[in-house]
Formats: sequence, structure tokens, C-alpha cells
Amino acid sequence: MPLRCAVDLHIHSCLSPCADDDMTPNNIAGMAYVKNLDCIAVTDHNAAFNLPALEKTCREMNVVLLPGIEVTSREEVHILTYFPDVKTAVDFGRETAAHLLGAKNRPEIFGNQLILDEEDETVGTLDPLLIQATDLSIEEIEARCTQAGGLCVAAHINRSSNSLLGNLGFLPPRPRFAALEVYRGAAAPKVDTGAYKILYASDAHRLGDIAEREFFLPLEERSREGLFDYLKSCRARLGRED
Repeated sequence: MPLRCAVDLHIHSCLSPCADDDMTPNNIAGMAYVKNLDCIAVTDHNAAFNLPALEKTCREMNVVLLPGIEVTSREEVHILTYFPDVKTAVDFGRETAAHLLGAKNRPEIFGNQLILDEEDETVGTLDPLLIQATDLSIEEIEARCTQAGGLCVAAHINRSSNSLLGNLGFLPPRPRFAALEVYRGAAAPKVDTGAYKILYASDAHRLGDIAEREFFLPLEERSREGLFDYLKSCRARLGRED
């Protein structure tokens, strides 16, 4: 019998300049614990350097962490990439950041890009602006993610910007994603999503925005492996691409 696990698979830490500085590893893990979430994913923009600290803080709070990154394609579309382990995610983020278009962060305008340790101490910052686009296409991002052993989910398809529907106007036949994400703060999309699994998430940039126990997935086990395997099964049900 599958377990009914409460999830929020789209959360930003203070590495993302658009997130509050108090979105620290301990605060995120602590809020997930207070809200009685089983699994979360932290998906900063185009980098993953806070995931090692989050892995430790989430373990202490008995919250499952799915490592992720929100990658921006050259079409300005946001793609959530999920990975089976933190090292793979960090390496993928490092490679992705090398494809950013070149703008530097201006913290006074865009916000800080803080790298923290498990004690929430700042151990570094990033100079490239993480919320800019990469030079990678949607298909290139999916191919690179798949090659690295990860899975792609099209982010907040019901938003008017930075989404497949908002930017392209349609759901492309390829690449095929593991699932499609719908942002809880906007109306559901009026489009046929076919056989895709629909995920719901908070896209939290502030602690209070992290989801309550409102989004559930049926997992064989309450673990990172159980969550990743579930998303893999969603992708497998779509079949192979032509």
C-alpha cells in the first residue's frame, strides 16, 4: 500500500536572489518540520550550492530532501531538474552556471546570492546573476539532465511568464518531461495536459509561503529514493519519444 506523503517540490533558498535572506538551510528544514511535510525539494535558480547544507539540516529534522535546480532556458522558460543525490545536483548546477549569459549580480537591485553552511553561516556568494537565462534550449536542458541521471519537470505552466504556456503558447511534443508543475497561486491552465502527471507546489521564496500539508504523492517509501522512483515512473508511463 503506497504511503500518502505531503510534499512541496519547489522551494528557493537564499542562494536565489529573489528569495528572502532568511530562507536558510535551518529555517527551511525547520519550517518543513513545523508544517509536517514529508518531502521537499529546494530548487534554486541555475545553481545548487546550498544543497549540501540542506541535506544535513533536513536529515536532522527528518524531512526528505530531493535535490533540485530551476534552470532557465534560452527561451526564458523555467525547467525544474531533480536528481538522485546532492553531488550530482551540485555538479549539474556548476555546469549550468557556466552557460549563464554573462550579467553580474547587483545585490542592491536583485538581492543577495548567499552560500551557507549547516550552521547558516555565510561561506560565499556568487557573482553571476542566477535569475538570468542560460544559452541552453529546453531540449538541451532536458537532454543534459537525463544524461546526468536526473528528471525534468516543466515549472509553473499556469504562469504568464517563464513557463511553457506563457512563453511558447503551447505544450511542445518534445522533450517529454516527467511531469508538469502547476503553481498554487494562479488558476489552473486551460489546456489538455494529456498523460502528464500534474504536480502542485508553492514556489516559495519566503518561509511563510512553504506549503502546508496540501499536496500529496503516493510513494512506496518515505525516502529520497521513493520520491525519485515515483517521478521516474511518471516519466516512464509517457513512453519513449519518437
